[in-house]
Amino acid sequence: MAWSAPMTAVASSVFTAAQFNQFIRDNLNETAPAKATTAGAHFAVSGVNEIAERISATASVLVSETTTSTSYDDLATHGPEVSVETGAFALVIVHCSAENSGAGSARMSYEISGATSDSPADNRGVGVFGVAGVNVTASAVALHRALTPGTNTFTAKYRVSSGTGTFNSRRILVMPF
Repeated sequence: MAWSAPMTAVASSVFTAAQFNQFIRDNLNETAPAKATTAGAHFAVSGVNEIAERISATASVLVSETTTSTSYDDLATHGPEVSVETGAFALVIVHCSAENSGAGSARMSYEISGATSDSPADNRGVGVFGVAGVNVTASAVALHRALTPGTNTFTAKYRVSSGTGTFNSRRILVMPF
């Protein structure tokens, strides 16, 4: 249901129960306090005169694992991964400690599945470049647009340009809008 513009009162007219229900009760039920059900949630515009409660989610995998894959893939321990109810936008933060055994890069990005399908991309993830054995802790923030509203799952994926990438303290946070 969406909020509706209140009626204009006219002197000496009768204010009916149906009008009260439509313009007072129903509109009050479209306010943030009426829709608030989860501590820590926030609200986003979901349509004209309409809001939806959104709940951020985070996950982590803290074990150290490696890959030699030059295309985005899972590590031995899948993820981290979160599923959230989104509108058309979500703010996504990925974080990890990473290194490469050679001079190549080690990268962490994320895949989206569910209502939206989108492959991992270098431009919305962490990329560590440099000298062999140098461990770097980094985070990346991306505002993902053009999501299909509904339940979307964000899963961290990993790749290297060459050599062996080592990843530790992997985290993902998704704030849906």
